[in-house]
Amino acid sequence: MTASFLTALPVYNEEKYVRDVLQEVRKYSKEILVVNDGSQDGTADVLAEFPEVRVVHHEQNRGYGAALASAFEYAQRENFEVLVTIDCDGQHQPCRIPRFVEACERADIVSGSRYLKQYADDSLPPADRRQINRRITEDLNRRLGLHLTDAFCGFKAYRVATLSQLHITEFGYAMPLQVWAQAARAGLRIVELPVPLIYLDESRSFGGALDDAWTRLQHYREVLDRSLQALEEGADGVSCPPESSRGACSQ
Repeated sequence: MTASFLTALPVYNEEKYVRDVLQEVRKYSKEILVVNDGSQDGTADVLAEFPEVRVVHHEQNRGYGAALASAFEYAQRENFEVLVTIDCDGQHQPCRIPRFVEACERADIVSGSRYLKQYADDSLPPADRRQINRRITEDLNRRLGLHLTDAFCGFKAYRVATLSQLHITEFGYAMPLQVWAQAARAGLRIVELPVPLIYLDESRSFGGALDDAWTRLQHYREVLDRSLQALEEGADGVSCPPESSRGACSQ
């Protein structure tokens, strides 16, 4: 594993988890970036305990997709070869980071899948989340000719040289759908790696109306529709309205 890589964590009000997660991540990644997306809790104070960690601050909460877009830009600007993204809520195991980096030797995007393999200690996913993930994954595969098993896993690795072909304008949790549309259209090589299914906080909010499962499903379908339409029209995508919060444009 010789590629220079950066591990990036999008963070929003993760005071509860960020210390333990960073302590574990730095065992497997020398270079770490945290995108602090307008946290209002004690997240910034905890980050100050890790002077070796690079931090990009969003003054206001802009959304999960916006945080990852900042990580994409940073990795390109700093000339890393691979960018690993991992969530900061304890649902991903940092010990798997080297496997994702290694898999990037044969792929442009390596995506974790919680449904590719069963592990003995897997959590039982909330029924609405599993159903929505399954439906959206099926839509992606049918419309884009992909073979995914998990549309929304945040544990990924990207070959940085190909990030210039991804133009993120969906700033909420639906951002992966725009990534899949653009990656498929660009012919990027995609592989999945199995990861355990871990839920530590099933009560987490998607934000506002999107806590309703039907509303969330419809939002995802709308994002996929307009991402594909934008590609057909030669555009990069459609931005969320400036007044949208993380929840209003979220997964």
